[in-house]
Amino acid sequence: MTRTIRPVRGMGILPLDDFCKEMDHLFQNILGENGRAPAGEFMPFLNVAETEGGYEVTADLPGVRPEEVAVEWHDGQLTLSGKRAADTEETGKKYHRVERRYGEFRRVVTLPAPIDEAKVVADFQHGVLRVVLPKSEKLKPTRIPVQSGAAPVEPTVSEG
Repeated sequence: MTRTIRPVRGMGILPLDDFCKEMDHLFQNILGENGRAPAGEFMPFLNVAETEGGYEVTADLPGVRPEEVAVEWHDGQLTLSGKRAADTEETGKKYHRVERRYGEFRRVVTLPAPIDEAKVVADFQHGVLRVVLPKSEKLKPTRIPVQSGAAPVEPTVSEG
C-alpha cells in the first residue's frame, strides 16, 4: 500500500487556503523573498527573563551608541528604539559581500505584571542594553502573622 502526501494548498478549503496565503505573506514581509531579512533593516535580538522580583530585558545592539537608544515604559509595554548608522563606504574598496544590517529599529515587549516605574533601570555596556523592570510592590505577597491562643475572629456578612 502506497500513501502519498497531498498538498494542503488548492484543496478548496477556503479558510486553510487563506491561512496559507497569510503565512506566506507574513514570512515574505519578515524575511524577504530569499528567506533573509530585507536589506538595510536592523532588528536587534532580545532576551526577556522573569525573576521573583521583576523582569530583565537584554538587547544586542552592536555598533549602536547609547545616546542613539530610547527606552520607554508605557501602559504595560517596554519600547526599545533607535538607529544603527550604516558604515560609510570607502572609495577604493570593492565589496564582495554585505550582510551587516543598519537602520532604525523599534521593538515592543509586553509584560504581564505591573511594574514599579520609578525603579526601572537601563544600562548599556559593550553593545548590550540591559533593562531591569522590578515588579510592583502590590504584587508581592503580604505576610500575615499567625498568633497563638488568640480568639478566632468571626467573619461578618453585610446585607445589602
